[in-house]
Amino acid sequence: MMTEQPYGVGQKVVVQGKRGPEVATVRGEAAPMPADGRYGMILQAASEDDLSRWAELGREAEDLKWLLRARARTRGLPVKIVAAEYTLDASLLTVSYSAEERIELSALIQDLRGHTRARVNFAAVGPREQAMMVGALGACGRENCSSHHLQEFAPVSIRMARDQQLPLNPEKLSGPCGRLLCCLQFEHTQYIDLLQDIPRKNAKVCVEGSGACGKVVKLHPLQGTVDVYTDQGLLTEVPASELRPHKDGGSKEGQGERPRK
Repeated sequence: MMTEQPYGVGQKVVVQGKRGPEVATVRGEAAPMPADGRYGMILQAASEDDLSRWAELGREAEDLKWLLRARARTRGLPVKIVAAEYTLDASLLTVSYSAEERIELSALIQDLRGHTRARVNFAAVGPREQAMMVGALGACGRENCSSHHLQEFAPVSIRMARDQQLPLNPEKLSGPCGRLLCCLQFEHTQYIDLLQDIPRKNAKVCVEGSGACGKVVKLHPLQGTVDVYTDQGLLTEVPASELRPHKDGGSKEGQGERPRK
């Protein structure tokens, strides 16, 4: 956002959204807007009239959402109506929906005639957008990140879970939307830096002092240690600073791929 007047965190403001003017909540300090930026600018602090109008439009949009759900069910349309939202000037009603295949929704637009004068726009949304709009609790017990503070969705990959030494269990790595947890990206850069200073998994190493050698079977990046399965059949946790490569450590068995930044 870009504004000459400072607005406090938590303050209600009117912003220029992609669809038109909307009421929003300030979540952080103001930042310069890109030269080509068109959206996100704060227009003014939200007045009591703005807030009252926004609440009224929210109730009206909620009623229209349930109307569309009923009409879609009556018509046998394979579509899920996720949300309906007005712009603050009530000129546009955006209906968010999900469907497994392309579907014709012109009949539903006709069902809205007589209930609103606003222009109606149907927007298809994915699982993450649905979780953002509906809201849910994450595995941490708090409101899911997408509906709480995320402004956009960054790519998340299973590689992030591997780098953080997490068990590759789909149930534990998936959020309410059924996709990989957005929070996997939050600390990934830190883990990448930590992994640069410890041996790779399956690398052959020797412990300085004792001279015991073996294979790295597990990494503990935050502690700076690794679990080594020694040639004598013992499993021990050793600080990475006390390890040196085995003379045969360049074999294929020890050449795991380094995490990439």
